[in-house]
Amino acid sequence: MDMKRALGIVELENIVQGILAADTMAKASNVELIEATSVCPGKYLVIVSGDVGAVNNAVKSAKVASVGAMIDDLIIPNVHEAVFPAITGTTDIKEIKALGVIETFSAASAIIAADTAVKAANISLIEIRLARGMGGKALVTLTGDVGAVKSAVDSGSKTALERGLLLDNLVISAPHHELKRNLI
Repeated sequence: MDMKRALGIVELENIVQGILAADTMAKASNVELIEATSVCPGKYLVIVSGDVGAVNNAVKSAKVASVGAMIDDLIIPNVHEAVFPAITGTTDIKEIKALGVIETFSAASAIIAADTAVKAANISLIEIRLARGMGGKALVTLTGDVGAVKSAVDSGSKTALERGLLLDNLVISAPHHELKRNLI
């Protein structure tokens, strides 16, 4: 993955405006559509990647096209490479040591929290679960040594809190083996 890739996220309050935003973003710039889907409760999420200028233009175009329907938007200019597989559920985690969890009120805030967390400490992202079956909330799970997990959760949570969208967080130093099995 190119280290200069940016990630753009828009969350919209309704599906029709979300589809319009996704189409607008794809047409406005040379971006890759990572995700364009309805999420709970009747919202729509669009995630694109590409170079910073293209992603900026795509997000700006979506905001103009879907004026009044935007819930949240975000551009991460130099997204960590671990964020992409965590979003798509394709991480290759063999072992969970300590477990960190960050819960947010929006998908965009979870993605920036995950990016901040993975840049702050030597941890592995397990998953970034985006508003499906969770009433529009989002969840970041991560693992590593206890100290690294605490540092990552603190950093990621602070970012979400600054956006006013942190719901809760948790660090479990030694999760039960049954819980670990359900997370991988």
